[in-house]
Amino acid sequence: MPSFKSHLVSFILRHSRKKAFASPENLQRWIAYARKTEDHHPPALLRERLDITERSVDGFPVYEIAPKVGERRRILYMHGGAYVFQITSYHWGLIAEMAERLGFGITVPIYPIAPEHDFHAMFGMVGDVYRQMLDETDAEDIVFMGDSAGGNMAVVLTMMAAEEGLPLPSRHVLISPGLDMSLSNPEVFEAERNDPWLGISGGLEAIRMYSAGIDRSDWHISPLYGDLSVLPQTLLLTGSHDLLSPDNLIFAKKARAAGVDVQVVYEEGMFHVWPLIEMPEARRARDSIVAFLEGEPTKRRATARRTARPALAARPAQAAE
Repeated sequence: MPSFKSHLVSFILRHSRKKAFASPENLQRWIAYARKTEDHHPPALLRERLDITERSVDGFPVYEIAPKVGERRRILYMHGGAYVFQITSYHWGLIAEMAERLGFGITVPIYPIAPEHDFHAMFGMVGDVYRQMLDETDAEDIVFMGDSAGGNMAVVLTMMAAEEGLPLPSRHVLISPGLDMSLSNPEVFEAERNDPWLGISGGLEAIRMYSAGIDRSDWHISPLYGDLSVLPQTLLLTGSHDLLSPDNLIFAKKARAAGVDVQVVYEEGMFHVWPLIEMPEARRARDSIVAFLEGEPTKRRATARRTARPALAARPAQAAE
C-alpha cells in the first residue's frame, strides 16, 4: 500500500506541477518563470559532504563528484525535466546518495535545454562528455543513469554510440524514462488520468521544442523503435501512476526479446520519478539501484554496429514538411 507521504506528494503535484503540462501555453509560462529561478549549482550542503569540481564542455558546465580512493567505476548521470527544465535539488539529493553509498565517480553534465537549444546541441554536448569519459575510463566501468528525459537520453546516447562504433556503457539505470513519444499506445491516454504530474498536451509541446523537427516516431526521439539489442544490462524503475509506465513495460518486453537483461522495479501507486522524492517508496527504489550497481554486470550479448557516421551529434533524418 502506498505510504501516507506518497499520497500527500501526489496531491501536491496534482495541484501544482500538473498544471505545467496541462497545455502548451501553460508549459511556456512555467518555462519562462523557471528561467528566473533555476540554479544548476549543487546545493551548498552537498559541497560540504562531497568533493565536487566543475569544468566546461562545449561551453556548458559539467560537475565531477570524486569517487572513493581507488574506485574506477563512474556514472554519467543525465537529469530529467522534459528537456526544458534545469536540474533540481531533488536530482542532486539522489546523486549525492549514490556517490556516498556506491563510492563511484559521478559525472553530471548541465546540458543545453530547450527552447533555447535543441536535440543536436543536447546530444552533441553529452556525446562529447562521454567521449572524454572514455579517454579516462574503460566502458565496462561506466554506467548511464537518468530520470525521465534523462532516461531517454541514456538510451538514445547508447544507440548513437553504437552507430559510431564507440565502446558502450556496461549498465543502464532508467528512472521513469520517456521511451515512446509517438503516442501510438492508447494505454497512455488512460494512464494520464491517474498521473498526478505529467500531461500529454504540455508534454507534446516540450517534444516540439527540443526535437528539431525530427519525427516523434524516429528512434532519436522515441528509442523504443531503435535497435534495442545494443543496450546493456538495465534496471528500469516505473510506477503504476505514471503515464510513461505502459511504454516502459513494452520497452522491457521488447528489450528482453532482443537479448537484453532487463530488471524492472514496478511500484504500485507510484508517480513519475518517485525515487527522487524522500519517502519510503523512494528508499526502497534507491536500495534497488545500489544493489543493482554493486553486483557484477552480465556479459553483453549484442555487439555495437559500426557505420560511417562520424559523430554522436550527427543529424538524424528530419520530419517531412
